[in-house]
Amino acid sequence: MTLDDTKTRIMMATMKAVRQYGLEGVRIQNVSELAGITPGAIYRYFDSKDQMIAECFTYVDKQAAAIFDPLKLNPITMLTNPTETVKSLWLPYFRFWTSRPDETVFYHRFRDSTFFPKYDKTRDFTYFKTFWQMVQLFKKIFPPLDKINQDLLWLHVLTSTVMYAKYVVEGVLPNNPETEDTVFQLLTTGLSGYLKPDTPSKTKPN
Repeated sequence: MTLDDTKTRIMMATMKAVRQYGLEGVRIQNVSELAGITPGAIYRYFDSKDQMIAECFTYVDKQAAAIFDPLKLNPITMLTNPTETVKSLWLPYFRFWTSRPDETVFYHRFRDSTFFPKYDKTRDFTYFKTFWQMVQLFKKIFPPLDKINQDLLWLHVLTSTVMYAKYVVEGVLPNNPETEDTVFQLLTTGLSGYLKPDTPSKTKPN
């Protein structure tokens, strides 16, 4: 097993342990048992539990961001059917989370923890480059989107998506197309008024 394989194995075990014991309750011993290695071996890769948890978040965050890399936007389709265009981007992201129970519960708990604000101050957002390029294209075609607080927009769509996905992996919501459609409608109902291109204002005749 290579170094990277072992480190990934530890991170997978960490997220599984967080799902089982909670973020505060997880211990190095829990992780070592789930990973099938000694507690001492973990410290070859991580200096502390806090560092290990932070690296787990970055690992999942990068994987989630990579969902957008192969996706393409067609400006014509964006104009003719903006809602379906948004759904074509959102659905793979939602399904990423609903297919990864340990990662989803871990990610949600970390974002909701006292650890996150400090982590977020030094967080690397460069791996969301493709996603931000898509956002900029949407804002170019639909200028009203610029009127929304961008932090609020991000929290509403992406953070809420993870929250609903957590309900799916925990069995609160069924994992089916009806859930996907309903969640999408709930998330985007408020955006519909902004997904309109600017129209030239009509001047009144003298």
